[in-house]
Amino acid sequence: MLGPEASNSTTTMALDGSEPLLGGKKKKFEMSWAGIKAWLVHRTSRLSRRHLKTAGLFIMLVLPTIAFAIQEETENVERSMPTIFGLIAGGEKENVFLPDNFKYSYIEVTMVIQDLKDEPANVSVQLFNDDVEVGDPWILEQPMNSESDSPSVYEHKLFISDTRAAGHRFELDTTSNVPVGVEFHYHGVSSLVEYEVIFAALILAFVYVLIIFELIHRTLSAMLGSFITLGVMSILNKRPSLEVVVEWIDFETIMLLFGMMVIVGVLSETGVFEWSAVKAYKFSGGKTWPLLTMLILFSAGVSAFLDNVTTILLLTPVTIRMCNVIGLEPTPILLAEVVFSNIGGTATAVGDPPNVIIVSSKWDEVKGEKDIEFTEFTSHLFPGIVFVMGVCYLQLRFLMFRHTSLSNPDSPVVAELKREILIWEKTLRKQSCGSKEERKFCAKLERKIEELHMAVDDAALAESSDWAATVKEMELDAQIKDPDLLLNACLVLSAVILMFFLHSHPDIHLDLGWIAVLGAMCLLLISGIHNIEELMMKVEWATLLFFGALFILMEGLAELGLIDWIGTNTADLIKSFPDESREALAIITILWVSAIASSFIDNIPFTTAMIPVIKKIANDESLDDLQLRPLVWALAFGACLGGNGTLIGASANVVMAGLAEQEGISISFNRFFKVGFPIMLVSTFVAMLYLLFCHELFDWK
Repeated sequence: MLGPEASNSTTTMALDGSEPLLGGKKKKFEMSWAGIKAWLVHRTSRLSRRHLKTAGLFIMLVLPTIAFAIQEETENVERSMPTIFGLIAGGEKENVFLPDNFKYSYIEVTMVIQDLKDEPANVSVQLFNDDVEVGDPWILEQPMNSESDSPSVYEHKLFISDTRAAGHRFELDTTSNVPVGVEFHYHGVSSLVEYEVIFAALILAFVYVLIIFELIHRTLSAMLGSFITLGVMSILNKRPSLEVVVEWIDFETIMLLFGMMVIVGVLSETGVFEWSAVKAYKFSGGKTWPLLTMLILFSAGVSAFLDNVTTILLLTPVTIRMCNVIGLEPTPILLAEVVFSNIGGTATAVGDPPNVIIVSSKWDEVKGEKDIEFTEFTSHLFPGIVFVMGVCYLQLRFLMFRHTSLSNPDSPVVAELKREILIWEKTLRKQSCGSKEERKFCAKLERKIEELHMAVDDAALAESSDWAATVKEMELDAQIKDPDLLLNACLVLSAVILMFFLHSHPDIHLDLGWIAVLGAMCLLLISGIHNIEELMMKVEWATLLFFGALFILMEGLAELGLIDWIGTNTADLIKSFPDESREALAIITILWVSAIASSFIDNIPFTTAMIPVIKKIANDESLDDLQLRPLVWALAFGACLGGNGTLIGASANVVMAGLAEQEGISISFNRFFKVGFPIMLVSTFVAMLYLLFCHELFDWK
C-alpha cells in the first residue's frame, strides 16, 4: 500500500513530470509509481496463471460440444441413403446411385461381405460418373475358408473424392460363380477427412501433455480427450451414436477390475495384507534385494498364467503394507513389480490380452498356414522372456536402482503413522461440511489428524534402534482380525482364480469379467456384509472411469484412421526392403513399431489392426520370402513389452497407480516413465536379438 509520503508526492507533482510544485519529493513518487506497476504486474500474472489453464481447457470442451450438438448421428444419416442388402454373382452387377443433391465431396463406404467356403474370389466396387470410371476400382479379395461353420464378415472403408456432380453410381461385381452375400453402406463426410490422421495425432499428443505435466487428473484428461475425439468426428460428419460409443467400452475389463477390487476390499478388512507383509519380511531375513527379487519373480510367474491386472490387484496392497512395516520406499518396489508383471505376461498365450487376440485369430486364412496353438505360441515366446527377464533384472539392479535408496528415511512406526495421516486427510477432503452435524464430524477428523501428527513427533523422539524388537512389536499388531471372513474370502478367491484358468474351456461360457463380478457377489452373500457403502469406498472408481474414457479415446482414434495409418505405412516400408534382408528387417520393423506404438496407445486395438496387415503381407505373392510366424512373434513381443513404456501403456500400470494413490502414494507419469521406458527399450532390444538369432541364424520354423 502507498504511504502518506507517496500520497503527498503524487499530489504535488508537476504535470510534465518535472520538479514538484509544493516541495514534494520526486524520488519518492517515482518509487511509488514503480511499486504500483509492480503490484499490478504481480496481480495480473497471478490472475493469468490461475485462470489461463481453466479458460483454455474450458474452451477445449465447449468447441467439441458445439460440433457434437449440431451434427446428426451417422446412423440417422445412413437411413436416408440407398444401400444394398442381398446377393451378387459373377455377371450380375449391382448398382447404387448417388442422389443428385448429394453435397459431400467425400464418401465413406462400408461393406460387409460373406466369407466364401467353396472357392477364392473377390468383390470389386467401381465408381462411375454416367459411364465414365472415376478412380481405380476397390477390390476386396475373399479367401476360401472351408472350415468355418458359419460365414464370417469383413468390414472395409474407402474414401472417394469428387462426387458432387450428378450421375454418380457405384457398381458392385464379383468373380465368384456362386452368389455372395453383401451389405453396402455409404454416407458423405467432410473434405477435412484428408487430415483426420493429423487430428488424431494432435488429440493424442494433447492428452499426453495433460497427463505428463499433471495439468489435470489423468481420468479427466482421458475424458476430455475422448470427447474432443467425438467432436472432431462430428465435424467430419462421422458422429457415432450413443449405442456405438457404449460398444467401444471393454466392459469385460471394467467388470474384471470392479469384481476384483471388491474382493480385495473385503480381504483388506481381515488384516491378511499386514500379516502377509510381516511374514514376507521374516522370510527374506530382512535383506532388501532378496525380498525384491522374490516379489518380482512372483509377479512375473503368476502373470504368465493369470492376467497381470489380477496379479497387480492382489500384490499391490501386500507390497504397500510390507514396505510400511519394514521401512522401505514403496514406489520403486511397485514399479519393479508391475514392469515384470508385464514382461511375464508376454510369455504365454493367456498372459496378456494381445496374446489372446493373436492366438484366437484365423491364421489359416493365409495360404499354406495353420492356426497358432497355445503350445506353439508359448514354446516360441517363453525362452525369449527368460532372457529378457534376466537382462532387465540386471538393468534394474545395477543401473537403475544402483544409486536409489530403497529404504524409507522414516522408521516403520513413523511411516505407518504418516500413511494413516494421509488416509484421514483424504477422508476429510471427501467429507461435506455443510450441516451442523457434518461440521462436528469434520472437527473430529481434524482433531484425529492433529493427534496423529503429535504421535509422529513422539515416535520420532522415542525411536528405538532395536529393529528386531520393533518388528516383533508390529507382528503382534498385525494379527488376523476376522478369521471367518478370511476363510470365506480365500475360498471365493481360490474359486475365482480356478475359473480364470478354466474359462477358455469350450463348455464354459463365462468371460473373466463375469467370473470376477459373480465371485464378488458370492463373497458378499456368504460373508453377510451389510455396510456396502463403506466397502464401495474401497473401489477405485477413478480408475474404472479412466479405463472407460480411455477405451472411447482409443477407439475414436482408430476410427480417425491413426492405427490403420501406422499399419499401412509399416507394410509399405517392409515391401521396400531389399529381398536378401527383407525378413530380418521386417521382424525388426514390426517389433519396434509395435513396442513404441503400444507405449502410447492401447495395445488391444493396435494388435487388432496389425493382424490383418501381417496377413496381407504374408499373402502377398511378391513377398513369398517372408515367413508368417516370425512376424507374429515380433508383434506379440512388441505389443506386450511396449506396455512398460508409459503409465497408460498397460492396464496393470494404471491399476497399480490407482491403488497406490488410494493409500496416499502418488506415482506420476514422469516417475513411471523414468523406470518403465528404459526397461521397455532394453527388453525390446533383447527380444529383437532373440528373434534374429532363432529365425535368421538358425531358421527356427
